[in-house]
Amino acid sequence: METATLKQQLKEQIIQFLNLTTFKPEDIKDDQPLFGEGLGLDSIDSLELIALLDRNYGIKINDPKEGRKILVDVNTMVAYIQQHRTK
Repeated sequence: METATLKQQLKEQIIQFLNLTTFKPEDIKDDQPLFGEGLGLDSIDSLELIALLDRNYGIKINDPKEGRKILVDVNTMVAYIQQHRTK
């Protein structure tokens, strides 16, 4: 899958999965931090994102340290998906 298409798809999934009804995919920048001052997600959201990766891409993240490296922004998530997806 082309990177731009995957980024768009992932943004749509994040919005749907986390019920971010005030956001549109174009509101989320590829390099915008997902947590803290960026998108403002919290630790519960990180668990939801890990579940999203498992359900939609067959990626299992068991190590919280690994999760922190992956769930930085859309760019890091897409790069990880492209390297590790099983679905």
